[in-house]
Amino acid sequence: MSNNAKVAAGGVAAGLILLIWLPWWAALLIVLGVPAAAYLALDPSQRRRLRRVSRREIGR
Repeated sequence: MSNNAKVAAGGVAAGLILLIWLPWWAALLIVLGVPAAAYLALDPSQRRRLRRVSRREIGR
């Protein structure tokens, strides 16, 4: 299993655990808020590089 698949499986497992323990709106806030906060924590040059890589992968 690749690293990306392991991260995805871990994210799904964490999301299911959060849905069981927390109300659905709190779990949704965490699931959407953590990646958004991580993106906002990047430098502008890192954000440009991330967008460039994402576009390149989409255009494959």
